[in-house]
Amino acid sequence: MPHPLLEAHAPPHANSVPVASLLLPYQPESVAAARRLVGAKLRDWGLNDLVDDAALIVSELVTNSIKTGCQTRMLVGVRRPTDRTVRILVGDGSRSMPVMVQARPDATSGRGLEMVHRLTHGRWGVTPLPFGKVVHADLATPAPIPR
Repeated sequence: MPHPLLEAHAPPHANSVPVASLLLPYQPESVAAARRLVGAKLRDWGLNDLVDDAALIVSELVTNSIKTGCQTRMLVGVRRPTDRTVRILVGDGSRSMPVMVQARPDATSGRGLEMVHRLTHGRWGVTPLPFGKVVHADLATPAPIPR
């Protein structure tokens, strides 16, 4: 049965969209597990050119979810809505919305969402849900890759 967080971001033809997902605890080791899931799926789809950027994006989104203090599990997902696009999803049980801030030059943190914004060319967002939220980020490759 599909998870509601993935259903919230499913295109109309969702039954034909490849997807992979994983439930993870709100623990630091979940960042590495999320990177492995996303990297493996992108390589499986032949989208090797997106693996590094996707790893940075999912790391940031999972790290932000860990900071919410939720005690259940977060959902990390990746889907391929088009031949050229992948969507990374991180859903958690917090309704607190992420905010992109202008980090000071000497700051040691606070640049994560700015990096996500830059890597996705602004194609990311947040959907509030009754039980939390889902943050999504879209990456595109310049040329279509066969499915």
